[in-house]
Amino acid sequence: MAGDKGDRLNLALFAYEPHHYETLLAEVTEERVLALFFHRGASRVRRYPMPSLGGMNLVIDDVLQGGVNGALNLDGHGKTLSFLLLNMKVTVGFNG
Repeated sequence: MAGDKGDRLNLALFAYEPHHYETLLAEVTEERVLALFFHRGASRVRRYPMPSLGGMNLVIDDVLQGGVNGALNLDGHGKTLSFLLLNMKVTVGFNG
């Protein structure tokens, strides 16, 4: 899920399998997400874990280059930027 308001992007990320939730918490940190979106001018990331849903909400400031209506880029909507997060590399440990 993604949404945008002004120059702030809201992304929700959920573990596909419930047992991967702890991996997401360990790997998808505020610092790593900020580094991922830094090239777009992101200045801050806040992460809100949602353990009962197996997911998290990420709020990224200053990432939409002025907002959907003010940016000069073709498509600054949050929905397109969610794919950047989905491409983030995470390490999944296997017990076996």
